[in-house]
Amino acid sequence: MTEHVPVMAGEATDSLKLRPDGTYLDGTCGLGGHGVLIASKLDGGRLIAIDRDESAIERARDVLGRFGSAVTFVHGNFGNLAQILDGLGVDTVDGMLFDLGVSSMQLDSPERGFGYMAGGPADMRMDRSAGYSARNVINETPEAELREILREYGEERYAGRIARAIVRRRLEKPIESTGELAGIIRGAMPPEGLRERQNPLRRSFMAIRIAVNDELGELGRMLEAAPDRLSAGGRICVITFHSLEDRMVKEAFLSRERGCVCPKDFPVCVCGFKQTLRVVTRKPTIPREAEIEANPRARSAKLRVAEKV
Repeated sequence: MTEHVPVMAGEATDSLKLRPDGTYLDGTCGLGGHGVLIASKLDGGRLIAIDRDESAIERARDVLGRFGSAVTFVHGNFGNLAQILDGLGVDTVDGMLFDLGVSSMQLDSPERGFGYMAGGPADMRMDRSAGYSARNVINETPEAELREILREYGEERYAGRIARAIVRRRLEKPIESTGELAGIIRGAMPPEGLRERQNPLRRSFMAIRIAVNDELGELGRMLEAAPDRLSAGGRICVITFHSLEDRMVKEAFLSRERGCVCPKDFPVCVCGFKQTLRVVTRKPTIPREAEIEANPRARSAKLRVAEKV
């Protein structure tokens, strides 16, 4: 299995402006890469490590176990962070970090069904206790909806051709594996699509994964709840790997920074919305060339940071 390397680890944790006695939340603790850097700088502080993938939580326990009671592990979804913090009796935290990428452990484990390079079951569930999987998406979704999933979430220009090919094949028999799915996608694409620099399977696999895990819905719920659970001066740092995710984060931060949504010609504010965040990164931070060379999966990463006012 490929070793998991946390993306922009130094940039992200430095952006949190860590205090030794602060309380921090890693909403996607994964295998503990970012968490180690946070916990190692704490002295009397606390790290709340959340992940929806229970197997990732178990791996993170091994990595972060040496920090003892300074780390609290939670198997849960960051979209429910308000409920999670309430359950822990925590009103606010001093910083939050969310890395929205898929870990190397997930990508390189054929049985998880995330990767298009190795065969495996059509799964793609972040939370393996969930009932809805990639098999449901590709075998049960109506063609028009499947086309929209591929077009919107994957920005796939050949979405119509791929959706039609999937529906034709599943009429013969259910599509059970990522290998079958990969073959159908390749067969549906024109020669010029197969010659693209980017692997032609990447966009469709990503779109189906997003649909399986409701990733954009969970991101929206997190962005709505997170600012209210930050202490004054606390920071939220989000690493995205998809243009839709990055746009959502950018707009959510700007909206919380603008506050008032009244028309500009109103003499006084009547909406009641107040500024709650200050955008720290007007342009997203991207990985250095050396990091991309060492870890090609970091290539599309973008880090955005905002601070509670």
